[in-house]
Amino acid sequence: MTHIRIATRRSPLALWQAEYVSAELKRLDPSVTTELVKIVTKGDKILDVPLAQVGGKGLFTKEIDEALLDGRADIAVHSMKDVPTQLPEGTSIRAHPKREDPRDAIATITKGGLDSLPEGSTIGTSSLRRIAQLQSRYPSFIFTSIRGNIQTRLSKLGTEVDAVILAAAGVCRMGMEAEMHEFIATDVMLPAVAQGTLGIQTRDADDGINALVDQMNDPETVVRTRAERAFLATLEGGCQVPIAAYATLDGDSLHLKGLVGSVDGKVVIVREATGSAADATQIGTDLANEVLDAGARPILEALYAESNQ
Repeated sequence: MTHIRIATRRSPLALWQAEYVSAELKRLDPSVTTELVKIVTKGDKILDVPLAQVGGKGLFTKEIDEALLDGRADIAVHSMKDVPTQLPEGTSIRAHPKREDPRDAIATITKGGLDSLPEGSTIGTSSLRRIAQLQSRYPSFIFTSIRGNIQTRLSKLGTEVDAVILAAAGVCRMGMEAEMHEFIATDVMLPAVAQGTLGIQTRDADDGINALVDQMNDPETVVRTRAERAFLATLEGGCQVPIAAYATLDGDSLHLKGLVGSVDGKVVIVREATGSAADATQIGTDLANEVLDAGARPILEALYAESNQ
């Protein structure tokens, strides 16, 4: 019998994700037993400051990494959009189960989508990626930072904000689709890198656990995530930077769309590439370099300088 301790954040969504992984492990090997190791990360503690102002990478993963490294946990479950592209030595993201809806979703006081909101509406989001894209399309919108779990953010609708934007994946996993008024098309709002994808992190040396976790990989999700994260890694971005990427697969053909925007929405650089799924990492890297050459470099340099002050 194998007992697996699963490190996770404490939010309702993170616990749902960890329980999902627990159930999958037991399905693959009925002799497995599990327990959740619930951890509070730096990003969970600082809720009154926008992520971009907190600065640094690994805001939602560093303390979980430590639990894995010091032996308090055997595996960790992450939302991949929160995971830095550089992991602690001796650990790897071992598996990506099937991706959930990668789009963003919005709840509004008008009970309609983005186009139903009047000029000057206040949008609740702390995501620079969302702000950059919406400022470009809806320059009259006002943005205010709201943090916390899904329920906390939705509770501000109609009192503090006119609309709340959330990752559709979390909404779907929590069974709250009915509270959304639009699932935003990816050609309107390009998602965060690997949004909707889970990552299962393990220690490289744990051969038995790794053999089990390997079975949880969804091949399509793995390829799409590889391309998107290669794009992010080349840009050296984190979850608090206005970077977006979205990969789709058609047979063995991979299509990747990537974006970098200025926070005021005045500059939005979008590029696309298509190639073989086998070249996913190279496609992501090449597309990022194309975006940098098209004008993204000074935008990112200014943001990184500001966050390091």
